Amino acid sequence: MTTALITGATAGIGAAFARRLAADGHNLVLVARDTKRLQEQATELHDRHGIEAEVLTADLSEESGISAVEKRLGHPKSPVDLLVNNAGFGNKGHFLQVSMADELTMLKVHCEAVLRLTSAAAEPMRERGRGGVVNVASVAAFVPRGTYGASKAWVVQFTQGAARDLAGSGVRLMALCPGFVRTEFHQRAGMGTDNIPGWMWLDADKLVEAALADLARGKTVSVPDPRYKALMGLVKLAPRSVLGGLTNKTGRKYGPQ
Repeated sequence: MTTALITGATAGIGAAFARRLAADGHNLVLVARDTKRLQEQATELHDRHGIEAEVLTADLSEESGISAVEKRLGHPKSPVDLLVNNAGFGNKGHFLQVSMADELTMLKVHCEAVLRLTSAAAEPMRERGRGGVVNVASVAAFVPRGTYGASKAWVVQFTQGAARDLAGSGVRLMALCPGFVRTEFHQRAGMGTDNIPGWMWLDADKLVEAALADLARGKTVSVPDPRYKALMGLVKLAPRSVLGGLTNKTGRKYGPQ
């Protein structure tokens, strides 16, 4: 049986990955900050699917948390075959309204942790000649919208570059770029969602199903929904000056800053 390690595993997209991979027979390493929720999740997945679910409590905004996950990814006798870098968050407020400490914490989780954990996973995967990494980004990566969008743009660019460098090694890397997903994300950030149109919401389980299919096909960037594929096509055609104004207005109304 193969093993998948998922960060931010207790809610939202991470929990959906855990459910799907457990149902497919993968053993799991579940990573998050809340030990109690991790243990409850591990027990449920073990009882329902008969897989082994290991719990690793780690805060990826701290050096000790990143180091702990790096160590687990490099364990020689218990290799990880699939890494899902899903942990992330949003800050409520515009540039200069959000504290510098919070901005730097976001970059640590979204960028430094992704870089280090991808590297820790990919090296032994390359030695074995197989493995996969899914780095969860966002469609916000494709529009000029503050630190959140910039950090997710970094995730996409980094993943594409690393995938190119590892081509032919048996290691697949993919950036997953969802739109609005019904998770705890906005609630945790203190963001209202009443103004977000119903058609823009995605189901986390369907999102994961599409993402895993794209990974199997060898895609390096996945926008796993026709609605958002169409929107991103329009984004590519829009002048940057116009796009900046539009995303500034929609960002204030809907998304993280």
